[in-house]
Amino acid sequence: MSEVLEAAGLGARLGAESAGRVEPPPYDPRRDRETGILNPAGLEEFSLRLADAVLAELHRGGFPIVLGGDCSNLIGCALALRRRGRFGVFFLDGHADFYQPAAEPSGEVASMDLAIVSGHGPRLLTDIEGRRPLVREEDIVAFGYRDTEQQLEYGSQDIRTTAIHVFPLNEVRKPTVAATAGTAARLLLGSGVEGIWIHVDADVLDDRIMPAVDYRLPGGLSWEELSAALRAVMETGKVVGLNVGIFNPTLDPDGAIARRLVECLVEGLMSSRANARDLLE
Repeated sequence: MSEVLEAAGLGARLGAESAGRVEPPPYDPRRDRETGILNPAGLEEFSLRLADAVLAELHRGGFPIVLGGDCSNLIGCALALRRRGRFGVFFLDGHADFYQPAAEPSGEVASMDLAIVSGHGPRLLTDIEGRRPLVREEDIVAFGYRDTEQQLEYGSQDIRTTAIHVFPLNEVRKPTVAATAGTAARLLLGSGVEGIWIHVDADVLDDRIMPAVDYRLPGGLSWEELSAALRAVMETGKVVGLNVGIFNPTLDPDGAIARRLVECLVEGLMSSRANARDLLE
Protein backbone atom coordinates (compact mmCIF):
# COMPACT_ATOMS: atom_id res chain seq x y z
CA MET A 1 0.00 0.00 0.00
CA SER A 2 2.67 2.52 0.95
CA GLU A 3 4.51 2.06 -2.34
CA VAL A 4 1.30 2.51 -4.32
CA LEU A 5 0.32 5.71 -2.53
CA GLU A 6 3.85 7.02 -2.93
CA ALA A 7 3.75 6.21 -6.65
CA ALA A 8 0.44 8.07 -6.83
CA GLY A 9 2.22 11.15 -5.51
CA LEU A 10 1.32 11.34 -1.83
CA GLY A 11 4.80 12.15 -0.55
CA ALA A 12 5.55 14.62 -3.31
CA ARG A 13 2.23 16.41 -2.92
CA LEU A 14 2.70 16.76 0.83
CA GLY A 15 6.36 17.70 0.63
CA ALA A 16 7.15 14.64 2.74
CA GLU A 17 10.37 12.72 3.13
CA SER A 18 10.63 9.01 3.77
CA ALA A 19 11.45 8.04 7.33
CA GLY A 20 11.93 4.40 6.43
CA ARG A 21 10.09 1.14 6.83
CA VAL A 22 9.19 -0.62 10.09
CA GLU A 23 9.64 -4.33 9.45
CA PRO A 24 7.20 -6.72 11.12
CA PRO A 25 8.47 -9.87 12.83
CA PRO A 26 7.47 -13.30 11.48
CA TYR A 27 3.70 -13.83 11.47
CA ASP A 28 2.08 -16.57 13.55
CA PRO A 29 -1.29 -17.52 11.95
CA ARG A 30 -2.45 -19.58 14.92
CA ARG A 31 -5.07 -18.19 17.27
CA ASP A 32 -3.48 -17.86 20.69
CA ARG A 33 -5.31 -19.84 23.36
CA GLU A 34 -4.52 -17.45 26.21
CA THR A 35 -5.41 -14.15 24.56
CA GLY A 36 -7.84 -15.36 21.90
CA ILE A 37 -6.14 -13.32 19.17
CA LEU A 38 -3.91 -13.96 16.19
CA ASN A 39 -0.18 -13.31 16.37
CA PRO A 40 -0.11 -11.63 19.82
CA ALA A 41 3.65 -11.77 20.38
CA GLY A 42 4.35 -10.47 16.90
CA LEU A 43 1.90 -7.63 17.36
CA GLU A 44 3.50 -6.63 20.64
CA GLU A 45 6.96 -6.61 19.08
CA PHE A 46 5.81 -4.69 16.01
CA SER A 47 3.95 -2.15 18.15
CA LEU A 48 7.13 -1.47 20.10
CA ARG A 49 9.12 -1.02 16.88
CA LEU A 50 6.52 1.27 15.36
CA ALA A 51 6.28 3.30 18.56
CA ASP A 52 10.04 3.84 18.51
CA ALA A 53 9.90 5.08 14.89
CA VAL A 54 6.91 7.37 15.43
CA LEU A 55 8.36 8.83 18.62
CA ALA A 56 11.67 9.52 16.89
CA GLU A 57 9.90 11.61 14.26
CA LEU A 58 7.87 13.45 16.88
CA HIS A 59 11.00 14.24 18.88
CA ARG A 60 12.66 15.82 15.87
CA GLY A 61 9.64 18.00 15.23
CA GLY A 62 8.21 15.98 12.36
CA PHE A 63 4.66 15.09 11.45
CA PRO A 64 4.69 11.29 11.07
CA ILE A 65 2.35 9.70 8.54
CA VAL A 66 2.16 5.92 8.93
CA LEU A 67 1.13 4.14 5.73
CA GLY A 68 0.14 0.54 5.21
CA GLY A 69 -1.03 -2.47 7.10
CA ASP A 70 -4.27 -2.84 8.98
CA CYS A 71 -5.81 -1.00 11.90
CA SER A 72 -3.63 -2.77 14.45
CA ASN A 73 -0.99 -0.16 13.52
CA LEU A 74 -2.88 2.20 15.80
CA ILE A 75 -1.47 0.36 18.83
CA GLY A 76 2.13 1.33 18.06
CA CYS A 77 1.12 4.90 17.22
CA ALA A 78 -0.82 5.21 20.47
CA LEU A 79 2.09 3.77 22.45
CA ALA A 80 4.40 6.43 21.02
CA LEU A 81 1.98 9.15 22.07
CA ARG A 82 1.51 7.64 25.53
CA ARG A 83 5.26 7.69 26.10
CA ARG A 84 5.21 11.40 25.37
CA GLY A 85 2.16 12.47 27.36
CA ARG A 86 -1.61 12.69 26.99
CA PHE A 87 -2.94 12.71 23.45
CA GLY A 88 -6.28 12.19 21.77
CA VAL A 89 -7.27 10.01 18.82
CA PHE A 90 -9.67 11.06 16.07
CA PHE A 91 -10.76 7.68 14.69
CA LEU A 92 -12.14 7.78 11.12
CA ASP A 93 -13.26 4.24 10.34
CA GLY A 94 -16.21 2.41 8.84
CA HIS A 95 -16.08 0.04 11.82
CA ALA A 96 -15.96 0.84 15.52
CA ASP A 97 -13.21 -1.79 16.01
CA PHE A 98 -14.33 -2.43 19.56
CA TYR A 99 -14.61 -6.22 19.60
CA GLN A 100 -13.37 -8.39 22.43
CA PRO A 101 -11.45 -11.55 21.40
CA ALA A 102 -14.33 -13.92 22.24
CA ALA A 103 -16.67 -12.11 19.83
CA GLU A 104 -14.27 -11.57 16.92
CA PRO A 105 -14.83 -14.51 14.54
CA SER A 106 -11.20 -14.95 13.46
CA GLY A 107 -9.31 -13.27 16.29
CA GLU A 108 -8.06 -10.38 14.15
CA VAL A 109 -6.78 -7.45 16.18
CA ALA A 110 -7.75 -5.17 13.29
CA SER A 111 -11.31 -5.48 14.68
CA MET A 112 -10.20 -4.70 18.24
CA ASP A 113 -7.67 -1.90 17.91
CA LEU A 114 -9.79 0.91 19.35
CA ALA A 115 -10.81 -1.30 22.26
CA ILE A 116 -7.18 -2.22 22.90
CA VAL A 117 -5.74 1.30 22.88
CA SER A 118 -8.48 2.39 25.30
CA GLY A 119 -7.64 -0.45 27.68
CA HIS A 120 -10.20 -3.13 26.76
CA GLY A 121 -8.68 -6.46 25.81
CA PRO A 122 -5.72 -8.77 26.43
CA ARG A 123 -3.20 -7.26 28.83
CA LEU A 124 -0.31 -8.20 26.52
CA LEU A 125 -1.41 -5.39 24.18
CA THR A 126 -3.50 -3.09 26.37
CA ASP A 127 -0.79 -2.71 28.99
CA ILE A 128 2.38 -2.51 26.93
CA GLU A 129 5.18 -1.09 29.10
CA GLY A 130 2.65 -0.80 31.93
CA ARG A 131 1.01 2.19 30.20
CA ARG A 132 -2.65 1.10 30.17
CA PRO A 133 -4.66 2.77 28.80
CA LEU A 134 -2.65 4.04 25.88
CA VAL A 135 -5.44 6.55 25.24
CA ARG A 136 -8.13 7.53 27.73
CA GLU A 137 -11.70 6.88 26.62
CA GLU A 138 -12.65 10.54 26.93
CA ASP A 139 -9.72 11.42 24.64
CA ILE A 140 -11.12 9.44 21.68
CA VAL A 141 -13.59 10.35 18.94
CA ALA A 142 -15.04 7.49 16.86
CA PHE A 143 -16.29 9.15 13.68
CA GLY A 144 -18.25 7.76 10.73
CA TYR A 145 -18.58 4.09 11.73
CA ARG A 146 -21.55 2.20 10.29
CA ASP A 147 -21.28 -1.38 11.54
CA THR A 148 -23.70 -1.22 14.47
CA GLU A 149 -25.84 -4.08 13.12
CA GLN A 150 -22.78 -6.31 12.67
CA GLN A 151 -21.60 -5.49 16.19
CA LEU A 152 -24.94 -6.66 17.57
CA GLU A 153 -24.89 -9.79 15.43
CA TYR A 154 -21.47 -10.91 16.64
CA GLY A 155 -21.76 -9.66 20.22
CA SER A 156 -19.16 -6.90 20.18
CA GLN A 157 -18.61 -4.74 23.23
CA ASP A 158 -20.77 -1.63 22.92
CA ILE A 159 -18.62 1.43 22.35
CA ARG A 160 -21.58 3.62 23.31
CA THR A 161 -21.34 2.50 26.95
CA THR A 162 -17.89 4.06 27.31
CA ALA A 163 -16.72 7.67 27.63
CA ILE A 164 -15.59 7.63 23.99
CA HIS A 165 -17.24 10.38 21.94
CA VAL A 166 -19.23 8.46 19.31
CA PHE A 167 -20.38 9.89 15.98
CA PRO A 168 -21.82 7.08 13.84
CA LEU A 169 -22.36 7.70 10.14
CA ASN A 170 -26.06 8.42 10.55
CA GLU A 171 -25.21 11.40 12.76
CA VAL A 172 -22.15 13.01 11.18
CA ARG A 173 -24.03 14.89 8.47
CA LYS A 174 -26.09 16.89 10.98
CA PRO A 175 -25.65 19.62 9.82
CA THR A 176 -22.51 18.77 7.81
CA VAL A 177 -19.55 16.43 8.17
CA ALA A 178 -17.17 19.38 8.46
CA ALA A 179 -19.17 21.02 11.22
CA THR A 180 -19.57 17.78 13.15
CA ALA A 181 -15.87 16.95 12.82
CA GLY A 182 -14.97 20.39 14.12
CA THR A 183 -17.27 19.94 17.10
CA ALA A 184 -15.80 16.51 17.79
CA ALA A 185 -12.22 17.79 17.59
CA ARG A 186 -13.04 20.54 20.06
CA LEU A 187 -14.35 17.92 22.47
CA LEU A 188 -10.89 16.35 22.47
CA LEU A 189 -9.17 19.66 23.04
CA GLY A 190 -11.59 20.37 25.87
CA SER A 191 -10.58 17.15 27.60
CA GLY A 192 -7.06 18.45 28.09
CA VAL A 193 -5.03 16.56 25.47
CA GLU A 194 -1.69 17.90 24.30
CA GLY A 195 -2.42 17.00 20.69
CA ILE A 196 -4.47 14.80 18.38
CA TRP A 197 -3.56 11.75 16.30
CA ILE A 198 -5.77 10.94 13.29
CA HIS A 199 -6.53 7.34 12.31
CA VAL A 200 -7.91 6.83 8.78
CA ASP A 201 -9.25 3.47 7.64
CA ALA A 202 -10.01 3.59 3.92
CA ASP A 203 -13.30 1.82 4.53
CA VAL A 204 -14.72 4.96 6.17
CA LEU A 205 -15.33 5.96 2.56
CA ASP A 206 -18.50 4.98 0.70
CA ASP A 207 -18.22 1.43 -0.58
CA ARG A 208 -19.26 2.58 -4.04
CA ILE A 209 -16.13 4.69 -4.40
CA MET A 210 -13.77 2.67 -2.16
CA PRO A 211 -14.25 -1.04 -2.91
CA ALA A 212 -10.51 -1.73 -2.43
CA VAL A 213 -10.82 -2.72 1.24
CA ASP A 214 -10.94 -6.02 3.10
CA TYR A 215 -14.34 -5.85 4.80
CA ARG A 216 -16.91 -4.01 2.73
CA LEU A 217 -20.05 -2.36 4.08
CA PRO A 218 -22.68 -0.33 2.22
CA GLY A 219 -22.57 3.42 2.70
CA GLY A 220 -19.81 5.68 3.96
CA LEU A 221 -18.37 9.14 3.45
CA SER A 222 -17.79 10.76 0.08
CA TRP A 223 -14.32 11.86 -0.98
CA GLU A 224 -15.29 15.45 -0.28
CA GLU A 225 -16.67 14.59 3.15
CA LEU A 226 -13.50 12.79 4.22
CA SER A 227 -11.37 15.72 3.08
CA ALA A 228 -13.67 18.12 4.92
CA ALA A 229 -13.46 16.06 8.12
CA LEU A 230 -9.67 15.97 7.93
CA ARG A 231 -9.49 19.72 7.33
CA ALA A 232 -11.72 20.42 10.30
CA VAL A 233 -9.45 18.45 12.62
CA MET A 234 -6.25 19.80 11.10
CA GLU A 235 -7.46 23.37 11.52
CA THR A 236 -7.28 22.96 15.29
CA GLY A 237 -3.53 23.25 14.87
CA LYS A 238 -3.13 20.36 17.32
CA VAL A 239 -2.76 17.35 15.02
CA VAL A 240 0.62 15.64 15.49
CA GLY A 241 0.39 12.82 12.94
CA LEU A 242 -1.80 10.16 11.40
CA ASN A 243 -1.96 6.61 10.13
CA VAL A 244 -3.71 5.37 6.99
CA GLY A 245 -4.56 1.72 6.51
CA ILE A 246 -6.68 -1.05 5.00
CA PHE A 247 -6.52 0.21 1.39
CA ASN A 248 -5.83 -2.91 -0.70
CA PRO A 249 -4.09 -2.01 -3.99
CA THR A 250 -4.63 -5.49 -5.44
CA LEU A 251 -8.29 -4.50 -5.72
CA ASP A 252 -7.34 -1.36 -7.65
CA PRO A 253 -5.57 -2.77 -10.72
CA ASP A 254 -5.41 0.48 -12.72
CA GLY A 255 -4.46 2.67 -9.76
CA ALA A 256 -7.41 5.03 -10.20
CA ILE A 257 -8.65 4.62 -6.62
CA ALA A 258 -5.15 5.16 -5.22
CA ARG A 259 -4.82 8.42 -7.13
CA ARG A 260 -8.18 9.64 -5.86
CA LEU A 261 -7.32 8.61 -2.31
CA VAL A 262 -4.10 10.62 -2.52
CA GLU A 263 -6.05 13.62 -3.79
CA CYS A 264 -8.49 13.27 -0.90
CA LEU A 265 -5.76 13.03 1.73
CA VAL A 266 -3.83 15.97 0.30
CA GLU A 267 -6.96 18.12 0.22
CA GLY A 268 -7.59 17.28 3.86
CA LEU A 269 -4.05 17.59 5.18
CA MET A 270 -2.60 20.60 3.44
CA SER A 271 -4.05 22.92 6.08
CA SER A 272 -1.56 21.39 8.52
CA ARG A 273 0.57 23.83 10.47
CA ALA A 274 3.26 21.23 10.92
CA ASN A 275 6.67 22.12 9.56
CA ALA A 276 7.53 18.64 8.36
CA ARG A 277 5.93 15.40 7.33
CA ASP A 278 7.61 12.05 7.54
CA LEU A 279 6.33 8.89 5.89
CA LEU A 280 6.68 5.62 7.79
CA GLU A 281 5.83 2.40 5.99
